[in-house]
Amino acid sequence: MAEPAVPPNPPTDPEIADQLIDTLRDWVKRDVIPHVADYEHDDLYPTPMVDQMANFGLFGSTIPTQYGGLGLDLRTYARVVEELSYGWMSLSGVINSHLIAATLILRHGSEEQKQRWLPDLASATRRGCFSLSEPDSGSDAAALRCKADPDGDIYRISGTKMWVTNGERAAIVALLARTPEGITCFIVEKEPGQGSGSLTVSRRIHKLGYRGLETVEMAYDDHEVPANCVLGGEAGLGQGFAYALGALEVGRVNVASRGVGVARAAFDDALAYAQQRETFGKPIAKHQAIQFKLADMATRLEASRLLVKQAAEKYDAGERIDLEAGMAKLFATEAAQDNALDAMRIHGGYGYTTEFAVERYYRDTPLLIIGEGTSEIQRMVIGRRLVEEYGGK
Repeated sequence: MAEPAVPPNPPTDPEIADQLIDTLRDWVKRDVIPHVADYEHDDLYPTPMVDQMANFGLFGSTIPTQYGGLGLDLRTYARVVEELSYGWMSLSGVINSHLIAATLILRHGSEEQKQRWLPDLASATRRGCFSLSEPDSGSDAAALRCKADPDGDIYRISGTKMWVTNGERAAIVALLARTPEGITCFIVEKEPGQGSGSLTVSRRIHKLGYRGLETVEMAYDDHEVPANCVLGGEAGLGQGFAYALGALEVGRVNVASRGVGVARAAFDDALAYAQQRETFGKPIAKHQAIQFKLADMATRLEASRLLVKQAAEKYDAGERIDLEAGMAKLFATEAAQDNALDAMRIHGGYGYTTEFAVERYYRDTPLLIIGEGTSEIQRMVIGRRLVEEYGGK
């Protein structure tokens, strides 16, 4: 795995971090939760919410201040993602793919590339996305077929990319394609007049959950990209897969933090409902069977939060976190799914209706155990790392 080319952001001042989280929590309670159904059920993009996220500076969360970002450490960023996901998980997806692209540029881009793209990404003047998967290349990402053929001082890119979050609205795409040297990362500017050939959003993918946020297929047909868009220049040729693995550590902490947010929302909703709903002459919260479910939900939530905290703090200390990020992602996302189902059971028939948010949690959480590497992939990463680190002891 490639090591970061730049050190992590310095620790965020705790008082500033708490103020940011308090502000987000108030906003989510006031302006997100009451309006989620207005967008989610019809799969509408929540422009007012996204605009406010840009006003908060969240598109620059982990981008250093020297490039116009907030420069948050990963621990604080994880807390931001938890708060957003508590209100509506799709909001965290708006910035995740964007910040994976920014992380790639920050770690491996030349200074010219950083100055060229990071300030616009930090201000959300231009949105970013990350494009690795293909129709026949998901978990086996190294089998990707999208190719970039060199032709003088340009590359001609051809192929189809799948599951691109933010792909429709993004202006900057961190794209993985195959060159003669191997898999290479290109920063593609998806704007009119940028090169000849064709770059199109070939279809929008309709999903069970994770709605309100576009997930698209993108097609490249002999699309020209200047050689100066190779991430890291000549040294970056053939290094794209290693670069992506490192950046996905940040993405997995994001997804794990989403799991914490959704698990917390499911628990809070279940606890509140259990105290209000009465059967056999008393609130169902006083029935032992319900208390057992609430106990399991609360325990999963706290364990998930601690795993995310551990991974983020090790990252902030400059340490390798593929093991910790894999554990956090695996446990927190499975916990979110379990909490969503238990919340639905506690709500009974009402939990199966669109009158309560728990049905949305139940539809959203499967994405968490698939995106940024399935639970099975996380187990492979964890297992290999354990053997590598402890196998000889």
